[in-house]
Formats: sequence, structure tokens, C-alpha cells
Amino acid sequence: MPDVPPKPVLPRSRTSSPLPTETAFAPTARRRHVVQGLGTGVAALAIGAGRAQAGQTASSPADASAQPVAAQNTLFFSAAEKAFLAAACERLFPEDASGPGATMLGVPHYIEQQMATPWARGETWYMQGPHVNGPANLGYQLPYTPQQLYRLGIAGTQAWVQTQHQTLFENLPPATQDAVLSALEHNITQFDGLPSGQFFEQLRADTIEGAFADPRHGGNRHLAGWTMMGFPGARGDYMDWVDRYDTPYPYGPVSINGETP
Repeated sequence: MPDVPPKPVLPRSRTSSPLPTETAFAPTARRRHVVQGLGTGVAALAIGAGRAQAGQTASSPADASAQPVAAQNTLFFSAAEKAFLAAACERLFPEDASGPGATMLGVPHYIEQQMATPWARGETWYMQGPHVNGPANLGYQLPYTPQQLYRLGIAGTQAWVQTQHQTLFENLPPATQDAVLSALEHNITQFDGLPSGQFFEQLRADTIEGAFADPRHGGNRHLAGWTMMGFPGARGDYMDWVDRYDTPYPYGPVSINGETP
């Protein structure tokens, strides 16, 4: 199960801080960097989220672990929260010449499905106090589950954007949305004790997972995330190609459930 990202340094200022310049955030360049940098590490995402199946009890049906999380009907996010999520994920992973963006890949749907898991409810790690600020190597120290983190983060961001721009995040032009995301990343504000950088990092990490995890978890629709980076997916055997560094892999990806593009 992926850990919740380490706790960031607390912000130096609150809502009175100005937004960064609109050129401070370059999502398309970052997207290319993400795709190029993942490499074979995406194999960990291919076998899917331990999040999705962690915390099952002995009384669960024998075939429960075989059921994709995407098949569950979850309604965690409200319509207003979904509008923010779709807009923010698309700016973090926008469509460009290399492939589709977060919306077409189903990233918001992936995050929605994750909110139905024991991981999102904080049931799979220690969540008791004391909750104190500490060095990053001590790991996550905040009292919020991922469900609470999203709820606080989205509401706090929208309220902050309203004070800055008198509208909602999803209504802003793309360049201004990028500036808002950059402000969150750099801890310009915090929401009821939740540093904005912590919310941004969770959103960023889940966006990447949704783009490249196995499709059974709700994202990476039509295996487009794997296709754009040439990842073979869950093929049973491709050892003959491991040492052919300068030779493109000639076969398309396949999912755990046997889906192909």
C-alpha cells in the first residue's frame, strides 16, 4: 500500500500571501518529465493499488480480491467537489501531443474509487495522537485521513480562490489555475491546520497513479497511459526484450484483466 506522502514544512504565511506568477507552473513540461522519468517503475502501479484491496477481513467473499475497485458504486465527492477535481487533475496532467490528459484517462474516477477503500478511511495505518510537527523522515504526522484531506483541501482551495478571484477554481482560465496550483504546492496557505502543500502533494500523487495504474482501478482508460510511454503492462513474459535497450517493444500493453488498447 502506498504511504501517505511525508508531511511538508509548515507554511510561513496564510491567506494574505499573493499568488505566484502565472508562469511559475508549467504542467505540460512537468507531464513530459513525469512520463519520461517513470520508466519501468510504473510496474508497481500495473499490479494495482494495494490500497484498493488492503484491509479485507476474513469474512470477505473468497473472490472479493478479484473484483476491481472501479466496479464499486461510490459517491464520496459531491458534484461541486468533482468539478474542482476534474479541473485540477487536468491541469496537473493536461492533454498534449504525447497523449490524453487526466480527464480522458479517467483520473478523477480513479480518485473517487480510492475514496471507498480502507486506505482512504485511514484504517490501514496508525492514526492516533499525538499529532505534532516533526522532520519529514518521521513520515505523515497529520490527523487527517485521505478522505478528510481531500474534503478540507478542496473546500479550503475553493474558499481561498473565491477571496482571490471571486469565482471557483474550475471557472478560472488555465494560466490562473496553474498559478493557484503552484501556490498550493509552495504552502502559500493552509486550511484548518492542513498545509496546502500536503493537499497538493496528495492530489499530484493520486493523479499520477490514476494515469498509470492498471485500468481495473478506474483510471488509465483504454491503457492510454501505458501506451504513451511504451509500457507492456501485465504481459506474462517479455524477458526476451529486457536487454534490448535500443529496440522499441513491438507489442502493445495488456491489463491484468486482459484488456488491450
